[in-house]
This record gives sequence, C-alpha cells and structure tokens, in this order.
Amino acid sequence: MLKYSLTWSTEGLINEYGNPCQSVVDGKIVDAAPLEGLEEIEIDGTLYEAFNTSGGLGSLAETYGKQCEQINYKTMRYPGHCAQMRLLMNDLKLNSRSRHARSACSRHAVPQTLQDVVIVYAAVAGKQDGELREENYVNKIYPQVIAGRLWSAIQVTTAAGITAVVDLVLDEPRASTRASSRRSSSTCPTILDNRFGQYYAPGGTKDLSSRRGRQGPGRPPAPARRQAQPRRQTARRKK
Repeated sequence: MLKYSLTWSTEGLINEYGNPCQSVVDGKIVDAAPLEGLEEIEIDGTLYEAFNTSGGLGSLAETYGKQCEQINYKTMRYPGHCAQMRLLMNDLKLNSRSRHARSACSRHAVPQTLQDVVIVYAAVAGKQDGELREENYVNKIYPQVIAGRLWSAIQVTTAAGITAVVDLVLDEPRASTRASSRRSSSTCPTILDNRFGQYYAPGGTKDLSSRRGRQGPGRPPAPARRQAQPRRQTARRKK
C-alpha cells in the first residue's frame, strides 16, 4: 500500500517525514514543510516522485547558501508514496502522536528488505563562462557483498560516505584542517577514489540481492521486491 519497504531506522524515517526541512531560498536559509515541494523525475525510463524531507542538506546551506539562489534536498520514492504519507502524517495526525507510537505503527505495517536501490540525483543550474548552463549527476547503488556479508544499498551508501570523509580527514597532516573539515569540502572524484568511497562508484546491478536475498548463499532467494531509496539535491547559483 505505501509502495515502500523499510531498509533503515524506523525513528529516522519518522523524523525525515515529520521535521522541518532546511533549504535556501533567494540566498537565505529557511525551513520548508516536509512532504511538500512534490515533483516528478524520470530516470532511465522509470518515473519517481521527489519531495521535501528533513535532515539531508547537512552543511551545504551554511557553506554555499550565500552563493546560491536556491538549494533544496528531496527524497525520491515511487509515485503515490507521498500522498499516502501525507494522509498518515497530516490528515490522520500520526505526526502529532508520540515518537514511540509512530515508530510502533511503522514497524508493524512496513516490511523490511535488503533488496533496495539508492539513486543519487543532483542538478545544478547557473552561469558558467557567461552562459546559463545546467549539469546533472545520476548514480544508482545496489546491495553489495562486502567482507562476505550482503549489505543493503542504504547501508553501503551511509557507511561509505561517512568512512570516506573520515579517512580523507585523518590523512590530512594538519590538525587544524582536520578540525574544520566538512563533508562538502571534498570533491566527488576524491570521494570515489577513496578506498571506502569506491563503493559509491557506478556499476552494480539489482541481480545480486535477488539471487541472495536475506537468506544468504545456498538458500532459495526471497521474492524480488525492488525498493527505491533515492536522494536528490538541487542547487541554483546566483546569476
């Protein structure tokens, strides 16, 4: 019904849908409402929807807010999910209930899976060499076997991003630089070349999770159920 399977913390999911969403509008940092700003995105022939969720912008607003007209962070799901979550969170007042009650409802109603896919989609528009240009980055990350264990796409991308930045910071000889480093100061090629960041590199497929499922090698796989856990960040530079 919800067109969603749980792949990470129930509490984190509830916070993402219920807390204010930081964004940049006309060069100023503002709070936007979660589950708003709905739009459609088509990638490789598959249609997704994207809408405001909390917590994803990180330090980008503080770091680049004065240089950009707009910066926003949206979560991507399969079409129809946002309307159903609006019904639960807003119309049925699930967002006004206690954290424990909201988490309990999610745990009992939303199945868990390791067969997910994370889609990273970033779109930037602005002036370059005196011309208005737009550039996009799209990448799909699927479950991977690391150290003999199957990890979901959201587990891989969460861990790879954090450990890659920590690894790069610790490799910096100047302690003062380490203390003030931010994730947004690292370039995409630098992250992907890192021993941990390489797990973000394109090239995986959904076949691995459908073969192994949760049971591991040598056992019948669980029925394949593809789940989108994409993230989207967009920025528009000031002219």
